[in-house]
Amino acid sequence: MTPFTVAVEGLATDVHLPDGDGPVPAVLIRTPYDRRRHRAELRGWAHRGFAALVQDVRGRHASPGEWHPYENEAADGAATARWIRRQPWSNGQLVAVGASYAAHCALALALDAPTDARPDAVIAAVPALGPAETAREPSGVERLLARAGWWAAHGDRPDSDESALGKALAADPGLLTHLPLTGLPERLGRSLPSWPGLWRHRESGRLLSAAEHAGMPLLAVGGHHDHFTEDTVALWRRWGGPSARLLLGPWGHGLVAEPGPDAEPAHRVSLGELYVRWARRALAGDLGPGHRGAVGLGGSLLWIPADTEGEPRTQNVRLLHGSSFTADPERPVSSEDLAVPTDGHPDRCLLVTPPLPRPLDVVGPVEVRLRATADSPSADWAVRLVAITTAGVAQRLCVGVVRREEPPGREAEFTVGLGRLARRLPAGTRFRLEIAGHHFPAHARNPHTGDDPVTASRLLRSRREVDAGSVALRLPVLLSRPTPTDPAEEILR
Repeated sequence: MTPFTVAVEGLATDVHLPDGDGPVPAVLIRTPYDRRRHRAELRGWAHRGFAALVQDVRGRHASPGEWHPYENEAADGAATARWIRRQPWSNGQLVAVGASYAAHCALALALDAPTDARPDAVIAAVPALGPAETAREPSGVERLLARAGWWAAHGDRPDSDESALGKALAADPGLLTHLPLTGLPERLGRSLPSWPGLWRHRESGRLLSAAEHAGMPLLAVGGHHDHFTEDTVALWRRWGGPSARLLLGPWGHGLVAEPGPDAEPAHRVSLGELYVRWARRALAGDLGPGHRGAVGLGGSLLWIPADTEGEPRTQNVRLLHGSSFTADPERPVSSEDLAVPTDGHPDRCLLVTPPLPRPLDVVGPVEVRLRATADSPSADWAVRLVAITTAGVAQRLCVGVVRREEPPGREAEFTVGLGRLARRLPAGTRFRLEIAGHHFPAHARNPHTGDDPVTASRLLRSRREVDAGSVALRLPVLLSRPTPTDPAEEILR
């Protein structure tokens, strides 16, 4: 094995070549998170016969230039791909690989670069599709905590400080409550000129549109407990290449290294080995056409085919309290705490279901339909679904937030999508449904003035009325026992 470092178009690039005679296929990872963190991964690829490369993106760590997230990745990736294909050890075949922002780099190369520079296959794990998708929910509501953490750690700097936001919150627990939110850099004590511009990005779906015309195989990997679950599934569904495979487990953003509370030993997949096997078959043209894959059913030992989806069923809910409540941005409902206040005026509408008479397999998108009224011109409706175990423990299942703008006092009927579940819930489980005006700090507070939550400097309370009889919880329920599958078989088929 031969490791060396080279500047490719000025960008710092580590290369690991396999033992033996070439030429060989190559794997490229482009990352803002320090290429040195991938050395073990490079050795693994090289040990299995691939030339493995990892590169610091422009302006990060050892690569010179200015760091502008999401702006230069197609051009810089294309220059690197052309360089790889000119090398004597390259057989011309290239797999673009990455997780999170590095997945964006791989997708930008595959979908935005000139045709001659595009890879032959793509592995995109927990893909950060673009600035608009990462910064906002599909409804436009701002993902405050995740973006503040990322920008504090990585924004407008050549290196990273993963603990930057945590340290700032320890010093000032109310850090994210200060207005306007555009003033966050001053409160962090450093320059972040790109922070206000992040929130001006509203164009989403560009990479997904390009994915419909992709010309190479895709392996999309995600977790049920990740911010980007819906993006991962949408990428797989819309991929137009010769084959698309999906692996979705009960994991967080760190995938197998970050198992969710419903993960079981059967979900401890060796992703590295699976990636290598898939890459070999993709480059050899041995993958079957179409969209296939496997989904880990949380709370069970099963993997099921990725196209499995339950039948929508309405779950009966009963009002506990709060059909009339006040959404007060000075005292917002916490996204971090599942406890429910039992005294004072309600800050949310709270509904519950009877205990499940038998185990329930829920696979697919969850939604809530309701009729409600706000006395403010702009109102966010945050809906959280929680499972209450037979031991009385609350477990977060899914959350959705939409922003509505209606004349004050006018009743509206609307649907809130809560995301995707793939989970077995045991008999005796009860559902708790919370309808609130905020989900903070995960999401920015709607100020209820009609002003942009990012630039607003004034907050008002909003009185809410929920027609409890209209609330319908729709769950995608498997009506028969799911068909088990082997994830490797589905991915490599």
